[in-house]
Amino acid sequence: MYNTVHSPGLSSLTGLQAPTYPSNCLQFLDNLEGTIPRQHVETQPLSVIVVGAGLGGLATAIALARDHHQVTIYEQANQLAEVGAGIQIPPNSSRLLLQLGLGPYLEKFVTQPESILVRRWQNGKIIGRTRLDPQFREQFGAPYWVIHRAHFHAAMHSLAIDLGVTVQLASKVASYDVHTPSITLADGSTILADLVVAADEVNSTARAVLMGGTNIPPQRTGFAAYRAVMDLERMRADPEIASLLETPAFNLWLGDKRHVMTYVIGADKWFNMVLSHPDDSDSAQWTHDQDEILANMRNEFDGWDPALSKIIHMVDRALKWPLYSGATMHRWVSGRLVVLGDAAHAMLPYMSQSAAIAVEDGVALARSLGKVTCLSEIPMALAVFENVRVTRASQMQEASLLNGKLWHFPDGPLQRARDAAMVPEVEDRPFSHSPNQWSDPATQMWCYA
Repeated sequence: MYNTVHSPGLSSLTGLQAPTYPSNCLQFLDNLEGTIPRQHVETQPLSVIVVGAGLGGLATAIALARDHHQVTIYEQANQLAEVGAGIQIPPNSSRLLLQLGLGPYLEKFVTQPESILVRRWQNGKIIGRTRLDPQFREQFGAPYWVIHRAHFHAAMHSLAIDLGVTVQLASKVASYDVHTPSITLADGSTILADLVVAADEVNSTARAVLMGGTNIPPQRTGFAAYRAVMDLERMRADPEIASLLETPAFNLWLGDKRHVMTYVIGADKWFNMVLSHPDDSDSAQWTHDQDEILANMRNEFDGWDPALSKIIHMVDRALKWPLYSGATMHRWVSGRLVVLGDAAHAMLPYMSQSAAIAVEDGVALARSLGKVTCLSEIPMALAVFENVRVTRASQMQEASLLNGKLWHFPDGPLQRARDAAMVPEVEDRPFSHSPNQWSDPATQMWCYA
């Protein structure tokens, strides 16, 4: 792990800046934390509106509230109830969540997988392996967690409330004024603030404001995913399936245009499944009949690994989701309005980074605003935020799209070359590169460090 000065403020106080090349030469500065007097800067607490109480909106609100800004979230839903199933919290996110104080709120709900096991679609043979625990914690200074999305959302909401964040439900935003700045709700009321943050997810209305009135929504990718959660005890009763549950691990089966990801969530109570497959049909026409959904899901993965097929046939309820990816947005800021999270960078789930990048967005925004001493400095702070985050988010969108290609090779020369390149990580032999982006050393450092 390189260039990790845990106390960046000490670098500036000593006149030393982190080098751009890989080096740990400044880590000794961590030992000086609290011993060098800091220059006092009188920052100005801001009144901030956050639109959207999803994970990105809550992370932003928490980060801002910890810096003593007055934050109000406006959420169009009548109640907070996250749908979905499992979600991954990789080290680049868990590190920030722990810094924000979420540890006690999450600890009883998270599971820490030991590894990611990449398997052949046909027979479940392990063709790739990424070691997560303790390797990732030691290398990146933070754990790789999984959790039920509802538990994650509830934990973040609880901390936000404890920090004094106000959450206004049933508050749909009808329009934005980037100059005042303000929002106007569907009931006609207008609320002013020093800054408006739009974290209004994939179907963002704020995005059109930034694009001069022309909204370019994220596009369907030609893929969809079935999501399901099953009771773990029911699975443990079957010896063939129980072997997959002996250690906490991700299992990822790769096949032609399809893959299946599974892992345990809910403090070892539930088994989470995501089954990605090609589908470019109109999601508005999809059936809601569970018998049809389950039959279609089983048909998509017919002939796959017998153990996996047995699990798929045990599923008694599943949801189907279209998968979107957004074009790179080079503009996230207009006046004193900023968009972040999926509103700015919708991405495929194939790097498991969508929520993680939204958490990064929120923390980065708070840090950019951390030196603002008057309202006139907000545009400069937002420019810094935009400059940093656009590149990071667009690169993660690219990495997610690339994983979709790497995972979905049909059997043939490319598939055989990919699998052969992962043999060293399976056999615990040294390697310098891997088509498994979770294992590839260069990708790891960029993504998680």
